[in-house]
Amino acid sequence: MEAFKLILCLLLLSLSPVFAQKTSSAGEISGMVLDSVSRKPLRMASVSLLLARDSAYVSATITNGDGHFVIRKAAPGSYRLLITFVGYKNLSWPITVSRDASVDAGTLLMTEQGTQLNEVVIKQERAPVTIKQDTIEFNAGSFKTQPNAQVEELLRKLPGVEVGRDGSIKANGQAVNKVLVDGKPFFGNDPKMATRNLPADIVDKVQMYDQSSDQSQFSGVDDGDRERTINITIKKDKGKGFFGQNVLGAGPANGDQSARYEAKLNVNRFNNHNGGPNRQLSVIGQANNLNQQSFSMADGGGGPQLVGQPGSGGGDGQIAPSNVIEVGALGVNYRTESKVVKWGKRSEMAASYFVNRAVTTTDQQSRRENVLPGQSFLTDQSNYSKNTLLTHRINGRFDLPIDSLTSLRFTPNISFQTRDLLSKNSSYSYRPAADSLNKGLNQYDLHGTGLNGYNNLLLMRKFRKEGRSLSANLNTLLTTGNTTAYNRSANTFFDTLTTTPGRERIDQRNAQDQLALQNTVTVSFTEPISFTKKLEFRYAYGNNFGKLLRNVADKSEETDHYDKSDASLSRNFANTFETNRLGATFQTRRLRYTFALGADVQLASLRPTDRSTEVGYRSEYAYFMPNALFSYTFRGKKNLRLQYRTRVVSPGITQLLPIADNSNPLNISIGNPALRPEFYHNITLTFSASGQSGTDNLFVFGSFNQSNNRIGTSTRTDASGVQVNTPINTGGFLSGTGFVALSKKIEPLGLSVNLSTQGSLARNTNMINASDNVTTSTSIGQGIRLQSDYNGRIDYGLSARITYQQARYSLLSQQNMQYWSQYATGDVHWQLPGNLVLASDLTYTGNTGRAEGYNQRFLLWNASVAKQFLRTRQAEVRLQVFDLLNQNRSLVRNTGDAYIEDVRSRVLKRYFLLSLVYNLRKFGV
Repeated sequence: MEAFKLILCLLLLSLSPVFAQKTSSAGEISGMVLDSVSRKPLRMASVSLLLARDSAYVSATITNGDGHFVIRKAAPGSYRLLITFVGYKNLSWPITVSRDASVDAGTLLMTEQGTQLNEVVIKQERAPVTIKQDTIEFNAGSFKTQPNAQVEELLRKLPGVEVGRDGSIKANGQAVNKVLVDGKPFFGNDPKMATRNLPADIVDKVQMYDQSSDQSQFSGVDDGDRERTINITIKKDKGKGFFGQNVLGAGPANGDQSARYEAKLNVNRFNNHNGGPNRQLSVIGQANNLNQQSFSMADGGGGPQLVGQPGSGGGDGQIAPSNVIEVGALGVNYRTESKVVKWGKRSEMAASYFVNRAVTTTDQQSRRENVLPGQSFLTDQSNYSKNTLLTHRINGRFDLPIDSLTSLRFTPNISFQTRDLLSKNSSYSYRPAADSLNKGLNQYDLHGTGLNGYNNLLLMRKFRKEGRSLSANLNTLLTTGNTTAYNRSANTFFDTLTTTPGRERIDQRNAQDQLALQNTVTVSFTEPISFTKKLEFRYAYGNNFGKLLRNVADKSEETDHYDKSDASLSRNFANTFETNRLGATFQTRRLRYTFALGADVQLASLRPTDRSTEVGYRSEYAYFMPNALFSYTFRGKKNLRLQYRTRVVSPGITQLLPIADNSNPLNISIGNPALRPEFYHNITLTFSASGQSGTDNLFVFGSFNQSNNRIGTSTRTDASGVQVNTPINTGGFLSGTGFVALSKKIEPLGLSVNLSTQGSLARNTNMINASDNVTTSTSIGQGIRLQSDYNGRIDYGLSARITYQQARYSLLSQQNMQYWSQYATGDVHWQLPGNLVLASDLTYTGNTGRAEGYNQRFLLWNASVAKQFLRTRQAEVRLQVFDLLNQNRSLVRNTGDAYIEDVRSRVLKRYFLLSLVYNLRKFGV
């Protein structure tokens, strides 16, 4: 029957030109069909026009690649549209056509569900993994979790997904920066708010894709600005009700550690009717000194994190915390939308407020080997800091209709911070032969406030002609703040020729005001060429303005006040980076493939100005910026996507500021007003394949970046070991990352096997004492994970990863290094008789090839036992112990262009915690 409908629709389309001339009384009906969750177009959906009085057939068509449809020559009268698509619930929509009028049915959302016939429900077993074009969809029911587990535990079981101990998520080798709930933001763009606060048992599907910008989604032309995104869809029978996890816990002090405590508030009220009102209300609170945050510590400002750009890969996600954090937080999130979201018909809004206070204590020892030609030296350093940060975040999303064809989307994100920092640092630099260079003591006290804002204002206009659209997007990024810091240090410098020491004392106040305001206006006009081809014309104007006022004063011995201004360290500086960009893209979209080719011409001017000396700089640049995209969906659940993009990045104001930052007198930074913008070429490749059963899967990701004017560093080191760093433009930058994940289900054992291979290569050129130093760093890691199916009694998992890393330096080959890191973990969750639950996890961390005293191996063992009670076992009393063996450590190696550094941090050690947990579950009310 579906094949017959499709043939009939194609036949009607082929005959439509013959009857293209409309009569004076005929009308036209148009609209767009989307998936209700992902908002992706449904291609080849059948759209039938039926008489309202008796459902008699009148006309039919199918949707194109953008989900649009048009039914022409509709006589005046009352009708209903019947939209059908395989795997989706039929959708019926009333339509009235007036004389000589065109009717816009708007955006019609279709919902996936099984087919129900009276008391008989016909269901097809869903595959664990399904590939729908460039979206990878996981059936949550195929990855069973323990009762009362959070979404984060579900994600750990998905092939190609890695969840770090800090809650960071990587999907197929790339960092995930956005997690949606039913296609909508949840507490703004903070991914941890969804993964660590929503229960896993309400999840129906987990969808993973690269989400394009709002303007690109509206125009239907890919602009390349994509962000790795996970969308969590809620089960239909769990879409209405109350749920959440609430905890109270306390534990005794242990040694030099204070008493431990934990409190968690989580109440969610969802009222998601199928086809009716859609409202969500969530209240989330948290307080603990256990290094546990159900939110991201970032301020929440800033724009999207683009896929495949330099620095977006992140680490392996398994690094332990390197400090001790005490947090308190409280937030509320509200979202509502209409019965059926339609442009020009109903409005939609979401808003959240979140406040958190975090006190981060860091206590570290490190050994840095400075890589210099002819005079390499070591630095032993001890650093203690206490950072108190209070943050208020407000996020919103508002869709406002203007008329039937025009709408406005307003997406504000604002955060306000207050920061107090105390930092104490001691260091000693020497040559390997124990020849002293310098030693220093430094204390830095800072108090500051800051405001971050990010807003996207999008005006969208459709026209009567299908596929023609006009949109204007205003993107604003604001950062402002002021700080007052006191820099007190005492340093000793050893003259290696005369052995006569020199001493230096600094007691300064640094008052600083900073503002950065970036506005970008993008206008896009799309014109359909044919049923499958579209042309986009676009223009963008950008203005990135920044200013910094720094006033440094020394303390006067006579007055005991900071009234001696230091002109060499004080400055009033501003910078403007202005761009005009004009371009076009030609796109072809068919059922199986999408191809796009475009180019832009960008004119840019960089105007740094030293207002203190009235010296200005001005540089003009012209760029040719091509782009290309190819996506193909093979038969048998396979998808390939290849993308090429270019990008221009302007230098920051602190990189341009031509004065010294001596907050660390032994490691000074000076800006360079002659810097040029960076220009990057980027190529990304993704490939996904899934077997017919969905139990065997392959994921591949690759990214390559190149630049001939990347901003690097010029380092000069004097005979006393003092380093002065200046940013410079360097050539020959290359970086590449690759990730391959293979998963297979072993049905007889109820076990999933996941193999992942990850590698990276980077080549940087910097200058050390006026000589070029080419640094080449490589790494390759192999991981394996065995995960059982939860059978209601026991669930366990085993994983291991080994990583090899090396660094090569052209100036000093004897400083080349290589080292290995090993990581292994196992966990078990066992439901015992009598409603007892035993849980335990054991983690091994080891490394070799590091500095003496930093090659250590240790085990981190956590265990808990809980007694569940109440009729539905929603409550439990839990006793848990962290670091049972009292071996927890944090050992990290950092590699830079001119140094290798090993860092050891003080972290949480063994503690016990007794908790009362209540899991709220009340659905259908």
